[in-house]
Amino acid sequence: MVNMLPLVDDFERAQKAMESSEDVVAIKEGIDLIYNKFIAFLLQNGIKAIPTESEAFDTDLHEAITTFPAPSEDLKGKIVDCVSKGYTMNEKVIRFSKVVVGE
Repeated sequence: MVNMLPLVDDFERAQKAMESSEDVVAIKEGIDLIYNKFIAFLLQNGIKAIPTESEAFDTDLHEAITTFPAPSEDLKGKIVDCVSKGYTMNEKVIRFSKVVVGE
């Protein structure tokens, strides 16, 4: 958890910068840097996003929140949209991906 403290510092600096800065591009770049730093922290601790884009629907990894007519035949039974990313920690699902499946 100590390794998360620099991320908190970065977020606090970003909040302070947003109060006075009108340079939207610079703020976006700062937020992107913090996001990438946080994703790297998660990966270092064994947490990975579950792939969903054009993947076959898998009940061990995904939760179908609805189905949608597949825009093409090859997308039947595959994920056409991800509403909420899922994650694994050391290969164990800690949150299922909430997805829309083509039928």
